[in-house]
Amino acid sequence: MENVHILTQRVSGRGDFLPFSAEYARVNEITETHDLVNKLQTSLVIEDVLAIYAKFVKQILNFSGLQFQSTLGTTQTSDSDTNTTPYIFDLSIDKEHLGQLIYFSQYQLNTAIEKKLRGLHSVLVYPLRNAMMYSRVLKLATKDALTGLNNRSQFNDFLSQKLENCRRYQRPFSLMLLDLDNFKQVNDNYGHKVGDDMLREFSKVLANSIRGTDSVFRFGGDEFALLIEDPEFTTNKVIAERIMCLVRKSPLMSKYKVTTSIGYTLASSQDCDNAIFARADKGLYKAKASGRNCAKAY
Repeated sequence: MENVHILTQRVSGRGDFLPFSAEYARVNEITETHDLVNKLQTSLVIEDVLAIYAKFVKQILNFSGLQFQSTLGTTQTSDSDTNTTPYIFDLSIDKEHLGQLIYFSQYQLNTAIEKKLRGLHSVLVYPLRNAMMYSRVLKLATKDALTGLNNRSQFNDFLSQKLENCRRYQRPFSLMLLDLDNFKQVNDNYGHKVGDDMLREFSKVLANSIRGTDSVFRFGGDEFALLIEDPEFTTNKVIAERIMCLVRKSPLMSKYKVTTSIGYTLASSQDCDNAIFARADKGLYKAKASGRNCAKAY
């Protein structure tokens, strides 16, 4: 039999020998992991971080879906099929639990694959935590802390986008402004705790009165706004009646005799932000002048 010679090299610091091909694979794996680290650091959006990670892991595991569940909600890759077997991993940094990373696959994970995935998780957790922190900060900047509704800053962005769509695609919409009748007296006489409870209750009323295509905002104090997909005034009237009905049925609002006044207007393609807001505000003024607890168009 002819002699077969296998080229080997000494692995520094370990005292043993590996075939050149095995050492090359190890170096290549380290290089790819470094590339993954760099790519994961290019975004502070949770969806993007998960998508980058999923693309890399596809080379290791044939999975049908990838999902991340945390206190911020559930995020999953765009093409996820979650009908296969879930394999759940807890992600933590020190004692901070970030959430659960769930792989969906029709193939069983063996010990070697699990070990490799856990190693990659140590690469994923830091960019993922940064993205979660950014998401929380962004939420604080765009959400009202008391009610959880979109705030005035978000309203300005949404209104500008609605007006652009109205001009470009002829998609009309309505702006509705609302405030609470008798709220200041309740706040002064019964304290801010009751006032805060009242604002949260009214926020729920508004959220339960609109459709998925509509948006609700709190400006501050007892001032609220709705942006409504509406080709005419019909939808405004239905939503306004629904809001006033729920306010009447609310035990808390009925107890303190708090009602709502509403003003609304229909946008046109010639409108600017200030023009449509001024008209809705005039509608609200008309409602106040008409005895409150009513809705008026302008």
